[in-house]
Amino acid sequence: MLNSSSDSAPEGIDPRHYRTVLFYGEEGFARLRAAHVTIVGLGGVGGHAAVNLARSGIGALRVVDFDEVSPSSLNRSPFAGPRDVGRNKAEVLSAYLQRICPDVAVTATAAFCSEETLAELVPTAGSGRPDLVIDAIDSLNTKVGLLARCWKEGVPVLASLGAAGKRDAGAVRTGDLFESTMCPLAKKVRQRLHRLGVTGPIGAVWSLEQAVAHRPDAPREKPEAITARGGKGRARNTLASQMTIPGVFGYALASLALDFIAERTAP
Repeated sequence: MLNSSSDSAPEGIDPRHYRTVLFYGEEGFARLRAAHVTIVGLGGVGGHAAVNLARSGIGALRVVDFDEVSPSSLNRSPFAGPRDVGRNKAEVLSAYLQRICPDVAVTATAAFCSEETLAELVPTAGSGRPDLVIDAIDSLNTKVGLLARCWKEGVPVLASLGAAGKRDAGAVRTGDLFESTMCPLAKKVRQRLHRLGVTGPIGAVWSLEQAVAHRPDAPREKPEAITARGGKGRARNTLASQMTIPGVFGYALASLALDFIAERTAP
């Protein structure tokens, strides 16, 4: 029920989306409603991006992650709670989005993004081809593989770089991945993409801030534990992180995505 006349919307426009229509115009909002966005990686960054896009009226979302909700991920997840621990992230996020944004078509894909699965996860032709891909992956090899495929196949893509261990929202930057500075992950990604012949531009979000020091006593997740959940990779460090900067990264990615889709600006 509307609480005030200021929330009234013209006939035919859902009041929930009226302010977005005012922001982008009816034609821009129509492009949002017609758009299909794929988000790969549903941690703190990808989860926030997905919630923002759904609330902004994106027509269809495909959310991809092989992993389960863990107790330690609850400190930065905008969609999961204690009862969701042990459940697949994509399925938990899909159920959450269907409850809060029932007009968004959400497809949950519980799969590991790899060379073998990329063609299925990111089709480059036909009706399944996304209008935009958001890379919110925390594994270097997987991230590079996804970005390289999208760039080479002409699928618009946005990349999240290192958000863990950061606290300064004022140090967050957006722009071309190949012009990013100060981010160690961005440097590694650029180097590997260059080896694959990828020259950009690729829209990205990164931080100029130096991350807090890694604690050597923090546990490392063993490869066999990742494999048991359907993933691949080497032993992973447990990185210090809280909700604010992953959230800022996710919302920055969503903002770039909305502008690209509604206003046809470069991602």
